Amino acid sequence: MLLGHPDSETFSGAIARAYKEGAESKGHEVRLVYIGDLSFDPILHKGYKVVQELEPDLHAVQENIRWADHFVVVYPNWWCTMPATLKGMFDRMWLPGFAFNFDKETKKIIQRLSGKSARVINLSGTYSPLAMWLKFGDYTNEISRGILGFAGMDVSVSSFGPCERCSSGEYARWTEQVRSLGERGE
Repeated sequence: MLLGHPDSETFSGAIARAYKEGAESKGHEVRLVYIGDLSFDPILHKGYKVVQELEPDLHAVQENIRWADHFVVVYPNWWCTMPATLKGMFDRMWLPGFAFNFDKETKKIIQRLSGKSARVINLSGTYSPLAMWLKFGDYTNEISRGILGFAGMDVSVSSFGPCERCSSGEYARWTEQVRSLGERGE
């Protein structure tokens, strides 16, 4: 499980902890990683033409993903996408040999994370998920299809918002929904 907000003391952090608590209450083993605690350079300085060695923290995230049957990513929606550090993490570590391979003979992609499931939990500050979708289109496509799905994961998305104007009742309801997802391991 990965909290993709660089500050763990946020609503995103509370949602990640609610999922973890729910999952552990039903016997699921959870490894929660806070992206803000990782030490790595999120910039792919030469694109993919030069191999940029992965820092130990990125190797550890890869190992956690290999270990997990179900991978959960919680992040806030910033400008219709994920925070830059989260995107930089995927740019750096979502590589051939880990997430996928190209078969040079068949010209096909080999999805190395097939058989795993994933849950994307996206939190919007200013719009409801429906209003976001109507105004901007599928704002989770990049992570759900372009990153996780590309590697073969079966991805589900849960979106909540507007978080900046939510009542304490909505906050409690959303937190309980996420805790329930954790209990079910979904």
